[in-house]
Amino acid sequence: MIRFGTGGWRAVIADEFTKENIRLVTAGLCALMEREGHGGASVCVGYDRRFLSKESAHWAAEVLVGYGFRPLVVNRSAPTPLIMFTVKQMNLPYGLAVTASHNPAIYNGIKVFTAGGRDADQTVTGRIEEEIARIRPEDVRSVDYDQALAAGDVREMYPFNEYVDSILRFVDAEAIKNSRLRIAIDPMYGVSQSCLRTILLTCRCDVDVIHEQHDTLFGGRMPAPSAEALTLLSNYVVENRCSLGIATDGDADRLGVIDENGAYLHPNTLLALLYYYLVKYRGWKGPCVRNNSTTHLLDRMARDLGETCYEVPVGFKHISAKMAQTDAVIGGESSGGMAVRGHIAGKDGIYAAALLVEMLAVTGKSVCQLYEEITERYGRLYYEDAAFTMTPARKQELQELLFTQKQLPDFGAAPEKVDRGDGCKVWFPDGSWIICRFSGTEPLLRMAAEGSTQGQAKGYIQLWRNALGL
Repeated sequence: MIRFGTGGWRAVIADEFTKENIRLVTAGLCALMEREGHGGASVCVGYDRRFLSKESAHWAAEVLVGYGFRPLVVNRSAPTPLIMFTVKQMNLPYGLAVTASHNPAIYNGIKVFTAGGRDADQTVTGRIEEEIARIRPEDVRSVDYDQALAAGDVREMYPFNEYVDSILRFVDAEAIKNSRLRIAIDPMYGVSQSCLRTILLTCRCDVDVIHEQHDTLFGGRMPAPSAEALTLLSNYVVENRCSLGIATDGDADRLGVIDENGAYLHPNTLLALLYYYLVKYRGWKGPCVRNNSTTHLLDRMARDLGETCYEVPVGFKHISAKMAQTDAVIGGESSGGMAVRGHIAGKDGIYAAALLVEMLAVTGKSVCQLYEEITERYGRLYYEDAAFTMTPARKQELQELLFTQKQLPDFGAAPEKVDRGDGCKVWFPDGSWIICRFSGTEPLLRMAAEGSTQGQAKGYIQLWRNALGL
């Protein structure tokens, strides 16, 4: 069965990520578009640098042509935010990107975007799954890619300039030019280097890039900008006295940052910094949005500003929808995905990175100094997370314990509230919390906790690990 998770459909290459299934997913999308009255519409198709991504994008385009649609194929590997921007800019009903984002190299997948460049929500992906279930693989229609290209039924494009220019219009390029910052970039062998380097060079930054070559194995690491994965970027920033180190995940929708001292900045910190900067220094007004596993420091900031911080389930489609509903300034997740009002309605690590550089230029302060401003006003919260590999049998066993028997460990304090809407989240009267949920993109059980001390957050996770035998 083909099932979409919190970030599209993802599967292990040659196991479930096969040509047959790629064709089925695309045929299911075609059937849905026909039911919605979009017959013959143009659809943007893009891909990242993963193994088989280009070929998979072409297989998807072949099916789109077979069903009478007009694929607009980005003719080289490109950031997922660029695909989303193109869907929005060209008023297309749908788009898709072949990517597994930050997953290990053995994975690939397909993300679907709806009108306005939004991540397809659960309703849309559920309808695609229903359409797929009605289709036999041998009945999928297609036209050879080269034949369709020669006939004009496939159009190749590269909207690089449009995407880059849209970001340059949003940032204070003159302030950045005057700051003469030195920035180190680590695209993690992914697709951000051309866009991010062009933006920063246009703003007269000195730019150094590491890990920019094409490597479908991502240097033997997961293409996720975690503290462990950015050791070399950290060393580079310190040794070369850079103002900032910026890393993006495999498809450039997530962001990781190293400060001027070589320290890794957690995505929770980045969200707080950007919200603080946009409200205090840019004068923006509005709420913020976070998922249920992201820092509650945003809640404190929003309350102080007379605003609201909205909590949603994991999956950026939920953040995008709530941002649109509330006209939020920023939305994000503890895994590094964030969106800022005014650009696209989804994660964009490149735009967020450009705003962070602008923040340094406009304030004349380092990220450490700015975060100190925040903690002096709102206090400091300590975050801890963990992930555990699950077999199908173990997952079923733990689901029974967590959601049927509703077992909880003795945390040493009575919970103020428990919510099992998306995972199991437990709030305590002192404002601390812990959540335990199964990943929607990988066979993992994830935990995250936040408290007034690191020991408190770690302690909550250890107690739940012991209770579940992990």
